[in-house]
Amino acid sequence: MNSQNQGYWEPPRKRCCCARRGTQLMLVGLLSTAMWAGLLALLLLWHWETEKNLKQLGDTAIQNVSHVTKDLQKFQSNQLAQKSQDSRLSQNLTGLQEDLRNAQSQNSKLSQNLNRLQDDLVNIKSLGLNEKRTASDSLEKLQEEVAKLWIEILISKGTACNICPKNWLHFQQKCYYFGKGSKQWIQARFACSDLQGRLVSIHSQKEQDFLMQHINKKDSWIGLQDLNMEGEFVWSDGSPVGYSNWNPGEPNNGGQGEDCVMMRGSGQWNDAFCRSYLDAWVCEQLATCEISAPLASVTPTRPTPKSEP
Repeated sequence: MNSQNQGYWEPPRKRCCCARRGTQLMLVGLLSTAMWAGLLALLLLWHWETEKNLKQLGDTAIQNVSHVTKDLQKFQSNQLAQKSQDSRLSQNLTGLQEDLRNAQSQNSKLSQNLNRLQDDLVNIKSLGLNEKRTASDSLEKLQEEVAKLWIEILISKGTACNICPKNWLHFQQKCYYFGKGSKQWIQARFACSDLQGRLVSIHSQKEQDFLMQHINKKDSWIGLQDLNMEGEFVWSDGSPVGYSNWNPGEPNNGGQGEDCVMMRGSGQWNDAFCRSYLDAWVCEQLATCEISAPLASVTPTRPTPKSEP
């Protein structure tokens, strides 16, 4: 070997190693480049997918906003329509309320007019009833006076005038019925009228004593009342009070409204509420005579009281 070329000679193995290292570096570079290219591709793909998703989300959001906006507009439109309808209903309600007030006012006026007409009708009826009652009372009194005169004439001629209906008791020129059962004064009055009589009128102590013997100590209604004028007592036969047998302190109109008279079991009289219930009452009618005589007996008409007690 030449000594000059000895310093520049390299063994073949060393050259081979350098070539292999270069190849490896190249491969590493290529691999790195491929990796970076793959990463870049992945990044680009991810970016593209992200943009696509964002776009879809944006489109969906826009659609949702559009739907919500439409729904909101529809809701607002419905609200406006509802408000308009409510306003119309409120106006209609106000009109109906006004009509109702007018109708009530009209009804009140009609009711007042009707009440006035009813009052006028009641007054007319009352006037007619009073006139009828006055005429009936006058006729009844006239009939009774005529009957009494006939009885006196017949008695003076020796005729017996002591005939009474069954269950009635005779005393002097009258017959008496002692009723039993709980009744108010007006009910007792009608009961006597149904028996062709009237509540008893007492005109003497003898008559009072006779009644006392038969009432069996029961509180009983008699025919005395001051319904027409307070304090002015009148008998059922239309006569004023002559004989009386008041309980001490009576009549006192206690509690206001004691307008009907009762005979206590003791025999003394007491003014009482006409709506009170007593267990007994006494009726009377004229006795009849043994022979037929005009108007020898009287059938009283049912009197009409001033007002129902």
